[in-house]
Amino acid sequence: MHLLLTLALLATPVPTTTSSYAVYNRITHTLTGKDVHKPIRSASLVKILIAIEQLETRGDDPRIEPMLRASDDTAASELWVENGWEQLVVRTADRLGLKDTRPPERRGMWGYTAVSAYDVVKTYRYLLEDAKPKVRRTIMGHLHKATKCASDGFDQSFGLPSATHRPAFKQGWSGFGDPTTPCVPKPGPRLLLDADPELDLKSPAMHTTGTCRFSIVAVLTLHPQGTTYDQAAKRVTRLTEEVTKYRC
Repeated sequence: MHLLLTLALLATPVPTTTSSYAVYNRITHTLTGKDVHKPIRSASLVKILIAIEQLETRGDDPRIEPMLRASDDTAASELWVENGWEQLVVRTADRLGLKDTRPPERRGMWGYTAVSAYDVVKTYRYLLEDAKPKVRRTIMGHLHKATKCASDGFDQSFGLPSATHRPAFKQGWSGFGDPTTPCVPKPGPRLLLDADPELDLKSPAMHTTGTCRFSIVAVLTLHPQGTTYDQAAKRVTRLTEEVTKYRC
């Protein structure tokens, strides 16, 4: 009986972290990665596209700073609506030449925008190589000054800021509930998301992206249900260390 139970347990698939990543070398102009075109829900990574659209079509706005530095959801939601909801994604994807990025099925759920590691890297390349100087300075300047604590109380120092030296970074996460120990006294409200038929929206998502030294890095991950925020953060940081070794 015990032997049969043991064999059954061994035969049961163990949920694992799903990851895709891309690293672009700005000196050799080469891209390496894994599943670089795999679509995954963006969570807060779409805030970079919101900032680009706002700056290029409507000008600077004080809400861009908390949206990028502290990943503030309220600022993102307001700018999302003011810049045309899901059409913001359609316009920026077309302008930047993003092939895997598409708007959410429900227009109010900006965190369900689909992105890929390839398109995230391409977005950073646009900022560094093609965007107007003011757009580049504003967005990259805020990302260089991103805070350890996000406005919703989560510690966003996983991944690039833990694995590399002084990166400019934008993180993304969803599906972890409320922080057990908020790292800010009064956490702001978090984005509440609804269903989407195309993407995996059940698995907790955690992403780390940005620039370090001569590289642009995007690490996108999905974790088994029940994974805690701290567990996911450790996994993402370990993966980022492997991906950026000798590069950052």
